[in-house]
Amino acid sequence: GKDLAQRVVAACQDFIADGRPFTPLFMPETPIVDKALKIATRIYQADGINISQRAHRQLKQFESWGYGNLAVCMAKSQYSFSHDPALLGAPSGFEVPIREFRLCAGAGFVVAILGEMMTMPGLPKVPAAMNMDMDDDGNLTGVFG
Repeated sequence: GKDLAQRVVAACQDFIADGRPFTPLFMPETPIVDKALKIATRIYQADGINISQRAHRQLKQFESWGYGNLAVCMAKSQYSFSHDPALLGAPSGFEVPIREFRLCAGAGFVVAILGEMMTMPGLPKVPAAMNMDMDDDGNLTGVFG
């Protein structure tokens, strides 16, 4: 915990001392498509992005609601920097397919779903686990089945 944090701070200070200050990949007001493109090309080393018609429609709707500049979370395979779990490691020469976008307005971001994948639902503001307890006799309360 604390040791790692101190090492990260030291590494950042060394980086700045070497004349290489942090510069963001994009500004907050950058449109969602441009953010996704920057992430795909600069982080994942993709050649570009391929946005489905469905995803285009979703973005237009989000923009009409005033959510055109939210942060972007890319949901992809954990096995690769690409969307494809068969392209292990850090491949090159591929396009990132964005199948759909999911709006998480309350959290302030959209999720770009890359390729075919399943996602897990998020937790409500107060997860049910917060209502669970055990009394002195070992009886559970707040558990529903």
